Amino acid sequence: MRDHYDFSEMKGRKNPFTKYLKQPVTMRLDRDTVAYFKSMAEETGIPYQGLINLYLRDCALHHRKLKMEWASE
Repeated sequence: MRDHYDFSEMKGRKNPFTKYLKQPVTMRLDRDTVAYFKSMAEETGIPYQGLINLYLRDCALHHRKLKMEWASE
């Protein structure tokens, strides 16, 4: 190997994989929900955070919306 490399004429380029990076977020989830995904993680071998991400991604891709009706008093 060379002792010295000349990078002065090297042209930089944008990382093409930045669009695939994940964005860290903080969420507060019920303990039962986390326990459910952790148990599913043990069965599948996929980390529970990944399972939650896959579930949410599936909801977003299929435009699923939560149907809630508030009980009137």
